[in-house]
Amino acid sequence: MLFSNVRYFGADGHFHVGNVTVENGFITAVSETGCAAEKLLLPGLIDVHLHGNQGLDFSDGDISQYERMARYLAKNGTTGFSATTMTLPPAVIENACRCAAAFKKAETKNAARLLGITMEGPFFSAAKKGAQNEAYLLPPDAKLLHVLQEAAEGLLRIVCVAPELPGALQFVSAATEAGFRVSLAHTAADYDTAAAAFDAGACHLTHTFNAMPALMHRAPGVIGAAQERDHVTAELIGDGMHVHPSVMRAAFKLFPGRICLVSDAIPPAGAKAGTYSLGEQPVTVKNGLATLADGTIAGSTATLFGCLKNCIRFGIAEEDAVVAAALTPAKALNVQHEYGVIAPGYRADMLLCSLDYELETVFLGGEAIESNEKEF
Repeated sequence: MLFSNVRYFGADGHFHVGNVTVENGFITAVSETGCAAEKLLLPGLIDVHLHGNQGLDFSDGDISQYERMARYLAKNGTTGFSATTMTLPPAVIENACRCAAAFKKAETKNAARLLGITMEGPFFSAAKKGAQNEAYLLPPDAKLLHVLQEAAEGLLRIVCVAPELPGALQFVSAATEAGFRVSLAHTAADYDTAAAAFDAGACHLTHTFNAMPALMHRAPGVIGAAQERDHVTAELIGDGMHVHPSVMRAAFKLFPGRICLVSDAIPPAGAKAGTYSLGEQPVTVKNGLATLADGTIAGSTATLFGCLKNCIRFGIAEEDAVVAAALTPAKALNVQHEYGVIAPGYRADMLLCSLDYELETVFLGGEAIESNEKEF
């Protein structure tokens, strides 16, 4: 298959105009031309933090629901994802991990690829629990982590923790040594505590600015510690509601090349307004905003492609936004040698768009998915 005269996002992190050749599910050649671009060709987007859609939740551990959620993601431009759990009883999380492993092996057609599992909870601070269920919060537990990894058949990639909890620094070191990507999240930690956790191996920050202390001039907190360390990637929810556009622009400057754009989508994404369940708590959606009964924002109803378009609309450089939605997430899941750019040797998971970022066709392994109905 040949994509002619497209503006494609190359391995150097820049756009080029030319031709892209695909054979047997992989990109085999790219070549620049002097022609004007007719279409935009993006790498498939990768979401490392999302809980569900269409009223369904990855934590429910139902493989038929996984198939529906993954098909929804694919038709809306997310070709790879890390299914994200909530703070729930360990047995529920374990079941969700087993289900994810079973879905991975099923290789569902026309569905986004499961590239990992993100464990958001239960090792969090009650003071910054956000929409996590306080009833199920636990101290960091390396033994539980390894039980869950066994259930997941090695799919657990990102593990979240509040570093101020007792035993957290030892947990960070042990989890890092075991190959997990440790993320600081739902935390009230001060600068020194966060810095110690990053120096112990933590290398990711969950939904930056949300469920953590603000960046203050005399109390820089978790954000200050993270932005000083080049090995730390920082998630940013791009729905325009969790983080003000001005702060989104600032985040891209604080973390150059290290922003990991996420949707943090929850079950109401792609569904009608109403009341849903998240972590055994009721969530109400009105005008696209999901909240708990006390008004706490509870994840988003966005797609990652919609978040990408928001970034560009808010004035973030186009190439920086694409890196944040495709390449940096691939690095966070350690799949950057297969996904995240348009280059020879990479999987042909791609988005064909108009030049003004209207999604037209989604390709998985070089094959157009059957449904291109979109919801943003």
